[in-house]
Amino acid sequence: MLLTFLDVGGRKFLGNSITGSLELTELLMVVVIFGALPLVSERGEHVVFDSMDPYLPDFIKKIQRALVHLVCGAALIALGWLMWKTGGDFLQTGETTAQLKILKAPFIYGMGMLCAFTGLIHLSLMFKEQQDNEGGVL
Repeated sequence: MLLTFLDVGGRKFLGNSITGSLELTELLMVVVIFGALPLVSERGEHVVFDSMDPYLPDFIKKIQRALVHLVCGAALIALGWLMWKTGGDFLQTGETTAQLKILKAPFIYGMGMLCAFTGLIHLSLMFKEQQDNEGGVL
Protein backbone atom coordinates (compact mmCIF):
# COMPACT_ATOMS: atom_id res chain seq x y z
CA MET A 1 0.00 0.00 0.00
CA LEU A 2 2.83 2.35 0.85
CA LEU A 3 4.44 1.79 -2.53
CA THR A 4 1.20 2.58 -4.37
CA PHE A 5 0.58 5.62 -2.14
CA LEU A 6 4.05 6.99 -2.84
CA ASP A 7 3.76 6.23 -6.55
CA VAL A 8 0.42 8.02 -6.91
CA GLY A 9 1.59 10.89 -4.68
CA GLY A 10 4.76 11.30 -6.72
CA ARG A 11 2.79 11.27 -9.94
CA LYS A 12 0.24 13.85 -8.70
CA PHE A 13 2.50 16.21 -6.77
CA LEU A 14 5.94 15.78 -8.36
CA GLY A 15 4.92 14.79 -11.87
CA ASN A 16 7.01 11.62 -11.68
CA SER A 17 6.10 8.09 -10.62
CA ILE A 18 8.32 5.41 -9.10
CA THR A 19 9.96 3.31 -11.83
CA GLY A 20 8.71 -0.26 -11.73
CA SER A 21 6.14 0.36 -9.01
CA LEU A 22 3.44 -1.52 -10.91
CA GLU A 23 5.74 -4.52 -11.35
CA LEU A 24 6.70 -4.51 -7.68
CA THR A 25 3.06 -4.20 -6.64
CA GLU A 26 2.11 -7.17 -8.85
CA LEU A 27 4.92 -9.33 -7.46
CA LEU A 28 4.09 -8.38 -3.88
CA MET A 29 0.43 -9.20 -4.50
CA VAL A 30 1.48 -12.64 -5.74
CA VAL A 31 3.41 -13.19 -2.50
CA VAL A 32 0.52 -12.04 -0.31
CA ILE A 33 -2.25 -13.89 -2.15
CA PHE A 34 -0.48 -17.20 -2.65
CA GLY A 35 1.14 -17.00 0.78
CA ALA A 36 -2.27 -16.67 2.42
CA LEU A 37 -3.98 -19.34 0.31
CA PRO A 38 -2.90 -22.35 2.43
CA LEU A 39 -3.92 -20.56 5.65
CA VAL A 40 -7.31 -19.55 4.29
CA SER A 41 -7.97 -23.10 3.12
CA GLU A 42 -6.82 -24.72 6.36
CA ARG A 43 -9.05 -22.41 8.41
CA GLY A 44 -12.03 -22.77 6.07
CA GLU A 45 -12.24 -19.02 5.50
CA HIS A 46 -13.13 -19.10 1.80
CA VAL A 47 -16.29 -17.46 0.56
CA VAL A 48 -19.07 -20.03 0.91
CA PHE A 49 -22.40 -20.24 -0.89
CA ASP A 50 -24.61 -22.07 1.61
CA SER A 51 -28.16 -20.97 0.87
CA MET A 52 -29.28 -24.59 0.37
CA ASP A 53 -27.59 -25.96 3.49
CA PRO A 54 -30.60 -25.57 5.81
CA TYR A 55 -32.63 -27.76 3.45
CA LEU A 56 -30.08 -30.55 2.96
CA PRO A 57 -29.81 -33.56 5.26
CA ASP A 58 -26.60 -33.82 7.28
CA PHE A 59 -25.29 -36.85 5.37
CA ILE A 60 -25.58 -34.94 2.06
CA LYS A 61 -23.74 -31.95 3.54
CA LYS A 62 -20.93 -34.26 4.70
CA ILE A 63 -20.62 -35.82 1.26
CA GLN A 64 -20.75 -32.37 -0.33
CA ARG A 65 -17.93 -31.06 1.89
CA ALA A 66 -15.76 -34.08 1.13
CA LEU A 67 -16.36 -33.74 -2.62
CA VAL A 68 -15.59 -30.02 -2.54
CA HIS A 69 -12.29 -30.72 -0.76
CA LEU A 70 -11.48 -33.47 -3.29
CA VAL A 71 -12.18 -31.26 -6.32
CA CYS A 72 -10.34 -28.27 -4.81
CA GLY A 73 -7.39 -30.46 -3.82
CA ALA A 74 -7.08 -32.07 -7.24
CA ALA A 75 -7.48 -28.75 -9.08
CA LEU A 76 -4.91 -26.96 -6.91
CA ILE A 77 -2.36 -29.77 -7.21
CA ALA A 78 -2.82 -29.79 -11.00
CA LEU A 79 -2.52 -26.01 -11.09
CA GLY A 80 0.59 -26.20 -8.92
CA TRP A 81 2.15 -28.69 -11.34
CA LEU A 82 1.35 -26.46 -14.32
CA MET A 83 2.82 -23.42 -12.57
CA TRP A 84 5.96 -25.37 -11.66
CA LYS A 85 6.30 -26.39 -15.31
CA THR A 86 5.77 -22.78 -16.42
CA GLY A 87 8.38 -21.63 -13.89
CA GLY A 88 10.84 -24.01 -15.52
CA ASP A 89 10.02 -22.63 -18.94
CA PHE A 90 10.45 -19.06 -17.68
CA LEU A 91 13.77 -19.96 -16.08
CA GLN A 92 15.02 -21.52 -19.31
CA THR A 93 14.09 -18.49 -21.39
CA GLY A 94 15.21 -16.00 -18.74
CA GLU A 95 11.79 -14.30 -18.61
CA THR A 96 11.92 -11.07 -16.57
CA THR A 97 9.67 -8.16 -15.75
CA ALA A 98 9.70 -5.37 -18.32
CA GLN A 99 11.19 -2.46 -16.38
CA LEU A 100 13.10 -3.83 -13.41
CA LYS A 101 14.28 -7.05 -15.09
CA ILE A 102 13.34 -9.19 -12.06
CA LEU A 103 13.33 -12.91 -12.87
CA LYS A 104 9.77 -14.24 -12.93
CA ALA A 105 10.65 -17.92 -12.41
CA PRO A 106 11.09 -17.81 -8.62
CA PHE A 107 7.64 -16.26 -8.24
CA ILE A 108 6.04 -18.82 -10.55
CA TYR A 109 7.78 -21.66 -8.67
CA GLY A 110 6.53 -20.21 -5.38
CA MET A 111 3.01 -19.95 -6.71
CA GLY A 112 3.16 -23.56 -7.86
CA MET A 113 4.45 -24.86 -4.55
CA LEU A 114 1.86 -22.92 -2.56
CA CYS A 115 -0.97 -24.10 -4.84
CA ALA A 116 0.13 -27.72 -4.51
CA PHE A 117 0.50 -27.33 -0.73
CA THR A 118 -3.00 -25.85 -0.56
CA GLY A 119 -4.26 -28.81 -2.59
CA LEU A 120 -2.71 -31.19 -0.06
CA ILE A 121 -4.43 -29.27 2.72
CA HIS A 122 -7.79 -29.75 0.97
CA LEU A 123 -7.12 -33.48 0.56
CA SER A 124 -6.21 -33.76 4.24
CA LEU A 125 -9.43 -31.91 5.12
CA MET A 126 -11.35 -34.38 2.96
CA PHE A 127 -9.83 -37.30 4.90
CA LYS A 128 -10.46 -35.49 8.18
CA GLU A 129 -14.08 -35.07 7.11
CA GLN A 130 -14.27 -38.82 6.46
CA GLN A 131 -12.68 -39.66 9.83
CA ASP A 132 -15.07 -37.31 11.59
CA ASN A 133 -17.97 -39.00 9.80
CA GLU A 134 -16.83 -42.45 10.91
CA GLY A 135 -16.37 -41.26 14.47
CA GLY A 136 -19.83 -39.73 14.53
CA VAL A 137 -18.49 -36.21 14.90
CA LEU A 138 -19.42 -33.44 12.46
